[in-house]
Amino acid sequence: MKTALAIRHVPFEDLGSFAGPLQNLGYRVDYLEAGLTDFGAIDPLRTDVLIVLGGPIGVNDQAEYPFLRDELHLLEQRLDAHRPTLGICLGSQLMAHALGAAVYPASQKELGWEPIQLSEAGRGSALRHLDSSLTPVLHWHGDTFDLPDGAQRLASTAICPNQAFSWGAAALALQFHPEATRLGLERWFIGHTLEIHTTPGVSVSTLRADTACYGKTLEVQGVRLMDEWLRSLAQ
Repeated sequence: MKTALAIRHVPFEDLGSFAGPLQNLGYRVDYLEAGLTDFGAIDPLRTDVLIVLGGPIGVNDQAEYPFLRDELHLLEQRLDAHRPTLGICLGSQLMAHALGAAVYPASQKELGWEPIQLSEAGRGSALRHLDSSLTPVLHWHGDTFDLPDGAQRLASTAICPNQAFSWGAAALALQFHPEATRLGLERWFIGHTLEIHTTPGVSVSTLRADTACYGKTLEVQGVRLMDEWLRSLAQ
């Protein structure tokens, strides 16, 4: 059986809608819990797919969260071996850092539903399922990153030019959250209550209303994205 490991930084930011395509294509999925798992003891090459999920900490918080150093070392080894790797939000920032790019605060926080603009390369990739004509996506981040050397930009927004990139044939980094589901986001509204209430112009009520409007479509399009990306790995 094919295997997938997902690094989870907080319990409610899980695989969401991406779990279905993994299971449908025959992957056994196991979670590694950040802060509890000894990443130094994990063989970075042993799983078929590694997925690094989001979380409320940052790449530059290594002094407060030392496990990030081992997580980055795991990513460095995996990317160096060109093994299939997917990063979402914090995961994408960790991938960018592991590839030598700078990660830093964006000019302003992106928190809420907005479309992404695909590059020509993005329109030719699995991200075509998230084209702005089809669906907005969920953004939930304050940091951003430079494009790593050798990476291909796939998507942008006005605030963050680097919203998604590919690196080689098997690494994909997404700063936004295509895996988010309507039901799952109810846990986010609880777990991220302080951030929501301290971000100007953002509230639980507006996030919930936008999720009701756009969430169903994103669930469909997100599954299509993940399914196509996983199938591309077999090629």
